[in-house]
Amino acid sequence: MGRKQLNQDKPTIALLLTGGGARAAYQVGVLKALALSMARTAPIPFQIINGTSAGAINSCALACYASCMHLAVRKIEWVWKSFHTAMVYRSDFWGVYRHITRNMLRSFQSEHLNHPPASLLDNAPLRRLLSEVLDLARIERNIHRNFLDAISVTASSYSTGESVAFFQANSAEPWQRARRKGQQMPLTIDHLMASSAIPMVFPSVRVKHHYYGDGSIHQLSPLSPSIHLGAEKIFIIGVDQPKPTTPVGYEPHFPGMSAVAGHLLDTIFSDTLQSDLERLERINRTIDKQPTQQGSSELKKIETLVINPSANFNQLALDYFDDMPLAIRSLLRLIGVKNTTQSSLPSYLLFEKTYTQQLIEIGYQDGLAKLPEIRAFLELD
Repeated sequence: MGRKQLNQDKPTIALLLTGGGARAAYQVGVLKALALSMARTAPIPFQIINGTSAGAINSCALACYASCMHLAVRKIEWVWKSFHTAMVYRSDFWGVYRHITRNMLRSFQSEHLNHPPASLLDNAPLRRLLSEVLDLARIERNIHRNFLDAISVTASSYSTGESVAFFQANSAEPWQRARRKGQQMPLTIDHLMASSAIPMVFPSVRVKHHYYGDGSIHQLSPLSPSIHLGAEKIFIIGVDQPKPTTPVGYEPHFPGMSAVAGHLLDTIFSDTLQSDLERLERINRTIDKQPTQQGSSELKKIETLVINPSANFNQLALDYFDDMPLAIRSLLRLIGVKNTTQSSLPSYLLFEKTYTQQLIEIGYQDGLAKLPEIRAFLELD
């Protein structure tokens, strides 16, 4: 029996998983805390799932096993707890520097030739991993069996500059807004590779007739896909870490290349969500002040609950910096990143199990601390 027959009166709840590279291991910990509070055979408590970048991969993995929350989380956790950098991108000296050399040589060739997309790192291992562990055909079956209403994966079009939410759904219609749209089609590994292609770090991916990159670029409204797909409540697991306090008398230093690169990634992955949440809160306040008139407004009130890390991932990544392959550490040193450098770059690229296991544990503890609030929001009690 599907969820709809069991929960006719419940609001439509969406799960939103944001991007963040290796930081997305944190999301697994929060989901684990929630899963362990549920019956072992219970389906996922979300009718809609939306994901961006690494969050898109977690989203699709969850959707593949939507009929059983426990099984879904165990499957995802097993991968994140076993991670090595080589499972995501080439990290041996030969693979890393051959890839960079090829990109440099192509820059001297004619622009009329159809070159492969250039990037700092080669993430072909990630494609192989996703093909091995994800059976995306299961998503359509779970939608058909009413364990899931819709799922979307957001990517950014380098051709049009639009934020595109590729989605599968029971009954939702495509949408078009300024600089963003929803496009219905069966999700594939290409969509996941495109959504998680961090700019300049990983190569862009062709889907149909356009090239796409990380979904966090151009994502002016991260909440938009959830709302268009029918969400009335949105549970958001982000990766926006607490900001360190500035010591009294601190004199700022000139930011190096590594600090600027880390700052850009932080902006891409975090800032637009905060702005969108503020905009949603203003809309909710406006709706509350309007007189009740049935069917007179296109606006609807959307409730949100946001869970973000309680720990600073930048500092944690530095503690595990030496666990990264030597070739990657040498490459990062070229742009000024060391195990003493205050840059957020390692926290996004450190796909080593020592680090990801720690992020899962932090997410699990944060999830336990907020569990009563989460269960109340999801109306599980």
